[in-house]
Order: sequence, then structure tokens, then C-alpha cells
Amino acid sequence: MTEITALSLDRPLAKARAASSTGSAGHRYSMSLSLLLVSPLLILLGFAFVYPIGRLISQSFFIPGFSLTHYARLISEPIYLRILLHTIEIASIVTFAALLLGYPVAFAMARLEGGWRTCIAVCVLIPLWTSVLVRSYAWIVLLQRNGIINNALVSTGIVAQPLRLIYTEGAVILAMTHVLLPFMILPIYAALRTIPDELTRAARNLGAGAWTAFAKVTLPLSLPGAFAGVLMTFILALGFYVTPALVGGPRTMMMATLIGQQATEILDWPFAGALSTVLLAATLILVAGFRRVLSLSGGFDNE
Repeated sequence: MTEITALSLDRPLAKARAASSTGSAGHRYSMSLSLLLVSPLLILLGFAFVYPIGRLISQSFFIPGFSLTHYARLISEPIYLRILLHTIEIASIVTFAALLLGYPVAFAMARLEGGWRTCIAVCVLIPLWTSVLVRSYAWIVLLQRNGIINNALVSTGIVAQPLRLIYTEGAVILAMTHVLLPFMILPIYAALRTIPDELTRAARNLGAGAWTAFAKVTLPLSLPGAFAGVLMTFILALGFYVTPALVGGPRTMMMATLIGQQATEILDWPFAGALSTVLLAATLILVAGFRRVLSLSGGFDNE
């Protein structure tokens, strides 16, 4: 009797597993049809992404002829390596600042209900609907010598002379953090929304305080979203161009600004390709190392 009951229970489970593996409401597409469906995307990526990057990289090696002259120039002139290290440093600071500012906002979005959540979500999403150029010019209006901040400081007597706020490294970090903050908030918010409230309540019922429940339950379960936001923000910050060029000026040059200068002003496309290749290689190495560390710490699934 027990065996009959077990068999009767196993059959529905087997059917459910088979339905979930093949798709309960559809069927599997053939390989040729799948390739046909994704071919427009592949063609677009090929012409708009792969070909331009491949052409730029090839110019750094084969103009004039096969040579490593442009890469030797990178090593022989230390200023270019300093700009690369400075770019990585600013990207790291911006990512850390965005994480510190973005996590509380994402936590509030995930925990609040009704109109408060909508209000915070609108404040986070509206900047994404505004051009980066407009937001960068807004920081110029705020930070310039006769801008709103300096006028307020002088009028209240806090400072006697306007401060030099624009065209500094601090201005670049502040503006970049503001522009990239939504890319940190949204992945963390998505991870926090998947955490059941029952887990926190269970921890509180077992005697944990609010901070202990957050540190032992909420924070570890939200780490995948935080790691995704950190990775996205860091990659975007490495290649940021508009904001550092407008707010930072020549004194705080980053790699993207230098590449644009070599390509559009000096018209040295092979050297611009060498700079792009070095930046791309550095980004891939840092991302691979970062992902390796996160996989070891459990931030990403090792599968």
C-alpha cells in the first residue's frame, strides 16, 4: 500500500518536472530558427560594436605596418600610465561613494510602501530620463565661481572669497557619483525586493535586534545585487567621457577624455586605438579579478 501511494505521488512530480524542463506553454525551437531569431541582434552588434572596436584595435598594431610603436610610446611616456591609474582610482572612489549613498536609498525603496516608495522611485528614475550632458552642465551652474554654492557661501559670510569648486577632482567625483547613482540603486533594490519579510521577522522573534537582523539576514542576501551594482558602476566610470571633460577640465584628465582628444583633435587614430586597447584590457582584467573574488566570497553563483 505504501509503494502504491509513493508511485501515485511520484507520477505527478515527474510530469511537473518534465513540463518545467520543456516549457508548459510552449515548445523548443530548432537551432536554425533560434539563429534566425537572434540574427538581427547579432548583425547589429557586429556592425555597431565588434567591427568598430576591431578596426580601432587593428590600427594600433598595423599602421604603419605591423609594429608595437604605439604601445612602446605608452611605456616610454609615464604620463599615459599615470592617467590610466588615475582613471582607475577615480572609478574606484566613485563606485565606493555610490555604494554608500545608494544602499540606504535602495533599502528605503524596498521597505517603504505606497506613496513613499513611488516618490523615491521617481527621484531615482527621473535622472535616467535626462541627458548626461544636461546633468553635467547643471553641476557647472552649481559649482562655478559665481555659481549657486559660492554665492550662498559668500552671502552668508562663511567664506570671504569664492572657492575653486569647478575643474577639480572633487567636482569630477561628485558629478560622476550623481550620474551613476541609479545604476547602483536599481540592482540593490531588485535584490532586496526578493528577500521575504518573514526572514527578518523570524530573526527578530529569535532575539536578534534590528541591526543584528540586518547584518545577519538582509545584508548577506542582498550582496548579489550590491555586487552587480558595483560592477556596473565601476565599468561605466572607467569609460566615462562627458562629465569628466566638462566638470574636470584638463587638470583631471581621464582615459576616455585622452582617447577622444587623440582621435578628434590630434587625429592620431593608431595611438587612440592603443590607448583604447590598454583601457579595454585593464577593464577586462579588473572585472575578471573582481568576479573571481566575488565568486569565492559567495557574491555570485559559482555555477
